[in-house]
Amino acid sequence: MRIIKLNAIDSTNSFLRQLSVEEPLDDFTIVVANHQTKGRGQMGTNWYSENGKNLMFSTFKKIEGLEIEAHFYISIVVSLAVFMALEAYMLKNLKIKWPNDILSEQKKIAGILIENVIKKDRIQSTIIGIGLNANQTSFEELPNASSIKSLTGKDVDKDELLNRIVNQFEYYFALLENKSYDLLLKAYEDKLYRIDKPSTFKTQDDELFSGYIKGVTQNGFLKVLVEDEIVKTFDLKEVTLLS
Repeated sequence: MRIIKLNAIDSTNSFLRQLSVEEPLDDFTIVVANHQTKGRGQMGTNWYSENGKNLMFSTFKKIEGLEIEAHFYISIVVSLAVFMALEAYMLKNLKIKWPNDILSEQKKIAGILIENVIKKDRIQSTIIGIGLNANQTSFEELPNASSIKSLTGKDVDKDELLNRIVNQFEYYFALLENKSYDLLLKAYEDKLYRIDKPSTFKTQDDELFSGYIKGVTQNGFLKVLVEDEIVKTFDLKEVTLLS
């Protein structure tokens, strides 16, 4: 495992992706930054973080030709790895919010961005970006965000937290390489935020509807039980979970 530590960078994902073009990278090559000027999240959103307070890093992982249809299992693996690493901090009501945000007490403490490299209809490698709120305590412009320190009152050793996550990466990626798909999907659904609870959703057209999350499909679509006992599936672009 190679760890590259930077003081400031536009985006650790962008840096690592460019590095992978310039030279062959070992499995679990990691880039960590104290500050990102253009941190990125899902669906083109930005990730804001106080300088030096939080854990922001990206990891390069070889995938060995995973089928494109199974791409969501990478998201499952990463979500579970972060979730299990965070369990050591005794956070209350820890959950995975579809597709891969990590919540504690209904507040977002971690976001994940996954960028896959595809060749000949197979995923060859992936770059995993993680932003995890560790020691930041002010979230005035982000009312739905929190941090480990805010929730526990304790300072976090960011190097120790990184090591915990990487250890979990190794465990869960081994399950993926063994194609333990059913085991991974069940573990993910067991930790899913608002599963089997009445929830409110918003469509692309800003229409609201209610339903019960019943799980996810193997390609990552959210399964929602709506009226008339019908289960519909939605991808990330189609629906937003509000509450």
